[in-house]
Amino acid sequence: MNWPNTAIVHEWFSSYAGSERVVESFTNIWPDADVFTLADLMTEEERKIILKSKPPKTSFIQNLPFAKTKHRWYLPIFPFAIERFNFSKYDFIISSSHAVTKGLRKRPDQLHISYCHSPMRYAWDNAELYLSQANISKGLKGYASRAVINYLRKWDLKTASRPDFLVANSEFIAGKIKRIYNRNSDVIYPPVDVDKFEPTFKKDNYYLTASRMVPYKRVDLIVEAFSKMSDKKLIVVGDGPELNNIKSKASANIEFEGYLESSALKSLMQEAKAFVFAAEEDFGIAVVEAMACGTPVIALNKGGTAESVVNGKTGIHFSEQNPESIIDAINEFEKRIDSFDVQYIRKHAEKFNRINFEENIKKYVWDKLNNFNP
Repeated sequence: MNWPNTAIVHEWFSSYAGSERVVESFTNIWPDADVFTLADLMTEEERKIILKSKPPKTSFIQNLPFAKTKHRWYLPIFPFAIERFNFSKYDFIISSSHAVTKGLRKRPDQLHISYCHSPMRYAWDNAELYLSQANISKGLKGYASRAVINYLRKWDLKTASRPDFLVANSEFIAGKIKRIYNRNSDVIYPPVDVDKFEPTFKKDNYYLTASRMVPYKRVDLIVEAFSKMSDKKLIVVGDGPELNNIKSKASANIEFEGYLESSALKSLMQEAKAFVFAAEEDFGIAVVEAMACGTPVIALNKGGTAESVVNGKTGIHFSEQNPESIIDAINEFEKRIDSFDVQYIRKHAEKFNRINFEENIKKYVWDKLNNFNP
């Protein structure tokens, strides 16, 4: 395939998480592309993996005070920053968007495909949760915060028509795109490095959850549930602003490991009785990684995990985001624990591997390029 001059655009690089893994595949497919981002906060090792050590082109936000540690402070000016980038020399632009990159400016004769991880989470479904848990929902802070959210919503809707095509990372997100933007999108599940995980047949007597400790992940609900089940051990992996609040809800049967390197987390995933996940997630890569280890998953029957976890085959669904629903699912799992087959769970996870994602994206983009009529 003879690709045109290509630009890859991503909101910000601050960790090696789900959206960054998508960009990693983009740079695998288009190694000569220039990469644009509002702020580059990566370590050298992360830059080597995601961008093959190629430095990205950054916005003015990169040089603002505290940008390296508090880049989200500048959320109100992210729309202005993304519109300042000049993409005039590129024929094809592919963006990785969960906030503002889908709103970049380009000419009508340039093809822009936006891979949407979620419509702007801060502005829509999780807005009130973020305000409440950040303790800025009341008084003058609440007034100012809601003014910013209102501005972001208006900008988000105004720019929803800018991409020529939208690709959603799950049917769940495709539904949100239709509801919020009134646009259709095509679904291509994101890449999971399932080949880096090996199934383990001998499971230990503990449950595992692993996540960034941020409000919408709802690790607090999992901890509250296990605090009411003192006979069941839970290991919690991850760090973030909610960690101390979550720890305050924990009982003696719950262990906190903090941030772990990937090899240590993989070992815990392999030997866990089950992996527990309570977020209404866009897709949920950690869930598929657990299944790649042959580990059943107990997850919410909403969002991406409703699509990736097969109830009764690769795990158990629960219907509500509350401790009681999680407890019921744990009890149901333990009744049926002998029916879960490690090899079946692993085989199911393989459909989400990186090779499939890259092949699907290449075919999709090639088709759009060859049929693009601006």
